[in-house]
Amino acid sequence: MEENQTSGNESSRNDSFSTSKRETDRYIETELNVKLYLKDYGQGKPVILIHGWPLSNEMWEHQIDALVENNFRVIAYDRRGFGKSSQPWNGYDYDTLADDLKAIIDQLELDEVTLVGFSMGGGEVVRYFSRHGGKNIAKAILISSVTPHLLKTDSNPAGVPQEKYDAMAEQIKEDRISFLDGFGKTFFGVSFISKPVSTPLLDYYRMLGSLASPRATLECAKSFSTTDFSREMASVNVPTLIIHGDEDKTVPIEITSEIATKLIPDNIFIIYDGAPHGLFYVEKEKLNRDLIKFLNS
Repeated sequence: MEENQTSGNESSRNDSFSTSKRETDRYIETELNVKLYLKDYGQGKPVILIHGWPLSNEMWEHQIDALVENNFRVIAYDRRGFGKSSQPWNGYDYDTLADDLKAIIDQLELDEVTLVGFSMGGGEVVRYFSRHGGKNIAKAILISSVTPHLLKTDSNPAGVPQEKYDAMAEQIKEDRISFLDGFGKTFFGVSFISKPVSTPLLDYYRMLGSLASPRATLECAKSFSTTDFSREMASVNVPTLIIHGDEDKTVPIEITSEIATKLIPDNIFIIYDGAPHGLFYVEKEKLNRDLIKFLNS
């Protein structure tokens, strides 16, 4: 093959060719008979996107596109029990989920990683630091995160009462798809006067949630609603971006990110005025700008 001086465009094409030699659509076995599905796109410093409950990696489509175009390598995976990943009966506690994340980082031989956790995924980010010392992580991003603690307890009196989560679990057991239908409207801030997402898009996200195993849906709800990360937050010892909408009715900002910003040593806190839980779509352009600015800082 002849060697020619390459222009910027040709260099970009060469990078794309290099990327194409890597499996961009694959499974990683994290323990016996448990395989996680992941997408691996782009070139540059790695960014791992951890989806929220009860969705899958597809929720990140607008972020994947923007990050790859801005020269980052993006890994988006399905949590066990969700999407195309294995659906074992057990393993939905945060220790196991953080171990799954570590298996991905180790097997892909990643370094200088930025972890991005949305909602429930924020718990995996924090637990990775407390359980695995933040190995190979350069930055962290928490979006609409459940951390540090959702549940109302004596030490967290402003939290969500256990009765609300019990009722949610009963609705899931009785008619999971109907629950997902109502949950999606709250998730994206849909009301009689506000319709930030179309009906077909709501149907699409309901479909993504329906692909999760019923067992995983219930067990992960138990994990994100009851796990107290308060004592672990200080273990997040890298620059951290915290983003949350102040009209989030799914994960209230007052009991989560407003407290998290006081517990994580080195952080930037951005509040999206009037924004609901589903920032990845409702505020996708603003979110992408903030992600890229932080990643390049």
